[in-house]
Formats: sequence, structure tokens, C-alpha cells
Amino acid sequence: MVVIATKIYVEGDARERALDSLRSLVDNDIGGLEVAFDLGIRHDDFPSVTIDGEDAVVARNVLRETWGEIVPDLEAGETYVGTLESWDEDGFVLDAGTGDGVRIPAGELGLGQGTPAQIRERFGLVQHLPMQFVYQGDDGESQSRLADAERDRLFEWTRGDGRLNVNCATRAEVRATLNRAGHAQDYVTVERLGLLEQSVICTEDTDPPGLLSSVGSYLPAELRCVVP
Repeated sequence: MVVIATKIYVEGDARERALDSLRSLVDNDIGGLEVAFDLGIRHDDFPSVTIDGEDAVVARNVLRETWGEIVPDLEAGETYVGTLESWDEDGFVLDAGTGDGVRIPAGELGLGQGTPAQIRERFGLVQHLPMQFVYQGDDGESQSRLADAERDRLFEWTRGDGRLNVNCATRAEVRATLNRAGHAQDYVTVERLGLLEQSVICTEDTDPPGLLSSVGSYLPAELRCVVP
């Protein structure tokens, strides 16, 4: 079984649609292998994928590489994926399936000047966004930090033509909303950040705050802009 590092935190019909979307994505990832799989959702909203078949080991590795994995125990010095659970003046808290969350102190974010709230605003970080971090244990002698690859990814966002990040919606739902609202020509693509976290990559002439204002009423979600 692999517990993948993205959450299904919506309810009702939206939860069923999200689960159907994940089932299709997992099938795209490992459907060509000799395996059968079954999806479940843990009590903490992380999906679990039970895999059987001749290529089960390969399939598990593919899912780990594609989504990141939630593991029972974290080891100091290793890199993991957690979802952005909360933030305060002291830093970010990532949910890595450990129950208490993994705190990334403000000084270990490595994303430039500003408070954690200002950093979240500047980089368009929506709640539940999957993020890579390096775990350093809970002995108080060292502190967990964002992984270098994560920092590079976020800085790269600020060098493009602008983005609108969204949670609580699948990629297909975001694309359908943009097109329905008359913005089919205002974005390049919708990048999947997690199952329910997406990044709308704007065209050169599109103003991300303007796009947010236009589509915000259509999406029952948190929306954050990245303005170069």
C-alpha cells in the first residue's frame, strides 16, 4: 500500500468527483503495468492505494515518485512531502501524516524577507499545497526546513508571467470554470500541484489579480496570485 501525499478534504459530491479524478490519474500512472489497485481515504484525508500484481513493486515506486509518499515514521535528514496545514508568525506547519504536523520555522523557509503570512501571499501558497521539506527530528537541536527543490520551484513561479493558484478543485474543474467565465485565451495551461491544488499559468498579457477578481465567484476555493 502507498499513502500518497495529497489530500481529499472536500465533502459530498465534490469528494466523490475528487476520488474519481484520482482513480483516473492513478490509472494513467500505473495502468500499463500488470497490477490491480484499490483506492481508499484515511481518517486524515490522505488517499491510500492498495496494489496487487506482478508489477506491484514498480507501481508503488511510480506513485511515490509522482505524488510523494506519507510514511509512518520520519527520519532526520530525509526529504518528504507534506501539505500546508497552517501558518502563523512563527512559521508553517505541514501535515506529513504524523498527527502533530511538522513545523517549518520562519527562519528555515528560505524564501526571502517577510513574515510567514507575507511569504504565503507573495508566493501564492494555498492551504493543503503539497510541499517538500527536509525533516530534522523533534529533539530541539535542529529544525526542519523547506527542501532546496521546493524553494527553487517557488522562486521560479515569481519569474514567469504570473499565476493564479487554487485549492478545493480538480484540474478539470478549474479549466472548465476558466473557459465558462470567458478566459480561455487568458491562460497557457493549468498545472496540477496536487489533486485539489492547481496553478493557472497566465499569458503574458493577463493580470493575475484581475483574473482572480473575475473567476473568484465561480470557485468555492482559496485563490492566491503570484505576480512577477
